[in-house]
Amino acid sequence: MLRQPKVGAAQTSPTLPTPAQGVRFTTPIVETPGIVVLASWIWRLTRFLVALPFRFPVLVATVTVSFAAWWWLGWPGLAGLWATAAVTSLVWWRTWPDSYRTWVTLRMLAWWRHVFVYRRHWQPVLVISGLAESYQERRYLPRIRRVTCDTWADRVRVSLVTGTAPADFEHRVTELAHGFAAPSCRVIANGPRDITLEFPRRDTLAEPLDAFPMTHHVELDALPVGRREDGSPWLLRLHGTHVLVVGVTGAGKGSVIWSAVRAMLPTLADGTAQVWAIDPKRMELAYGQDLFAQYADDGESAVVLLERAVADMQERAQRYAGKQRSHVPTTDDPFIVVLLDEVAFLTAYHPDRDVRRRAENAIATLTSQGRSVGFAVLAALQDPRKEVMNLRNLFPDKVALRLDEASQVDMVLGEGARERGAEAHLIDPTLPGVAYVRMEGSPAPVRVRASYVSDDDIAAMVADHGAEVV
Repeated sequence: MLRQPKVGAAQTSPTLPTPAQGVRFTTPIVETPGIVVLASWIWRLTRFLVALPFRFPVLVATVTVSFAAWWWLGWPGLAGLWATAAVTSLVWWRTWPDSYRTWVTLRMLAWWRHVFVYRRHWQPVLVISGLAESYQERRYLPRIRRVTCDTWADRVRVSLVTGTAPADFEHRVTELAHGFAAPSCRVIANGPRDITLEFPRRDTLAEPLDAFPMTHHVELDALPVGRREDGSPWLLRLHGTHVLVVGVTGAGKGSVIWSAVRAMLPTLADGTAQVWAIDPKRMELAYGQDLFAQYADDGESAVVLLERAVADMQERAQRYAGKQRSHVPTTDDPFIVVLLDEVAFLTAYHPDRDVRRRAENAIATLTSQGRSVGFAVLAALQDPRKEVMNLRNLFPDKVALRLDEASQVDMVLGEGARERGAEAHLIDPTLPGVAYVRMEGSPAPVRVRASYVSDDDIAAMVADHGAEVV
């Protein structure tokens, strides 16, 4: 007997999929036979044992020889073998310490850090920093190929996952450095899907550098002004470029400026180079003004000096037109460095608007036209904001000393510099002269430290070369 529905009750029908819903397919769960799992483990073990002598030849050879000595000669033979090896190692270490360090100490250190630092923490560091890739619910990690060590840094050679690029790692250098407890990290692209991560083990720039000794041979496109993080000399290029040095008070701008002047001294003495200096503070450059061909320390005289440099540059360009395309320093056409300390005084802070306008026009003309005819501008600045200095992009090479804010790093060194590891806003105030440098044509910033040129060094420079400067 059919029952009538109660009054007020709604009649329902079975739930059916709506046309907008798609059909979902799921992968069936298939139990893998035990024999397949066992065969897989046997294959992995065989592959590991075959590759072991090639990956760790010294370790495998040591274990093999030790086992053979014990097998054939017993425990006395094994003890004699290790005693001979210990004596040989001691003699090698005392007689040829550099060779021993290269072939023994650093290789053992590389093995230790490969196993207990990088391989141990590789997966969590890369996953958390966002460098692990996922595809079809599987996670893919870049593979460590090799770890090598030198006296100051570890170099981890990495094979990238298909579809990734070195730039992905460059944007995560801060995370990688902190993940592996290193002061910094640098990415070196070796080739397709092949990069090297460079992790310093200690801060090689922690100790101040004395002024470099003066030499007779000068290359104006490679002036030694300090040291790079890898221990090599920091060679500052002036001929054929312009350099902007930015840093807060006490960051070490004077170290960069005076190191460059000191490296140029022989060319200043023989007349093939000149420095035209502008020193609004009358403190930094006035101490050695006898080394400069021209010197100005107030707004009006500074603008006159800049406009004179523009006129000489244009006259030289007119003579070169159609005859030569590059400048070779001579006594008739010397290489001229226009040295501007506290350039913001002329471009933003001077009370006379006409002086500011003329100075900005002259600096823009020099930086846009002077490279090919032997004029370079070396400018120092404290505040890199555009309203203070809107000509930053006309300086191909930039030096960022200690800065106030993280946003200023990209203002000085270009977009993406902070992501590539240039943490100029985190430089320790007790390390004046430490900076990040970004050269023309190279997006990767390099950490450096300028040598310190003391007042006594400047006085000696003036006494030895001041009278010789043309």
